[in-house]
Amino acid sequence: MTAHEQLVRLLATRSAKRGDFVLASGRRSSLYIDCRLTTMSPEGQLLIGREGLAALRHTGWTVDAVGGLTLGADPIAYAMAHASALAHEQGTGAMVRGFTVRKEPKQHGTGKRVEGPFQVGDRVVVVEDVITTGGSALKAVEAIREAGGHVLGVLALVDREEGGREVLEGAGLPVVSMVRATELLALMERAGESGTG
Repeated sequence: MTAHEQLVRLLATRSAKRGDFVLASGRRSSLYIDCRLTTMSPEGQLLIGREGLAALRHTGWTVDAVGGLTLGADPIAYAMAHASALAHEQGTGAMVRGFTVRKEPKQHGTGKRVEGPFQVGDRVVVVEDVITTGGSALKAVEAIREAGGHVLGVLALVDREEGGREVLEGAGLPVVSMVRATELLALMERAGESGTG
């Protein structure tokens, strides 16, 4: 089984649920994906760090840092930063720093929205756990640009394939996704037919 197949399986069995749900966007859906059940697990961290870094390398972008709107983006960014340090140690690429974007500026200290080792002028990829409408990624992009970062594009763990990618691309942001919702649904259906989880 490839690393991609392992990631799809982990998300399908651990994070994806069928039913009737109201999403953060306000939309109703028969599929709910709680990526944190995967992104915060040891095996999820390992797979997501490696696969996220591989996806970045495949784009050809020169990336200084990755991050997005807290809380969904945080474990993904940190897993990728960790994976980049391990790869750098083996001589296979530059390190990528992880950071987080607050939903609102903090009311004390420096009042920053972008936290962590982010630097003015950084070439940044915004990470998202799930893209539905693209709204969270756009909020992160706005905060990063205000802080002096240059946004190269968006990397999603899961693309729900409900129009968010098109919204982001319409705003001039290339989008790369590690997993598509249709892949999760297909695996869930196969598992249901075979009677296994």
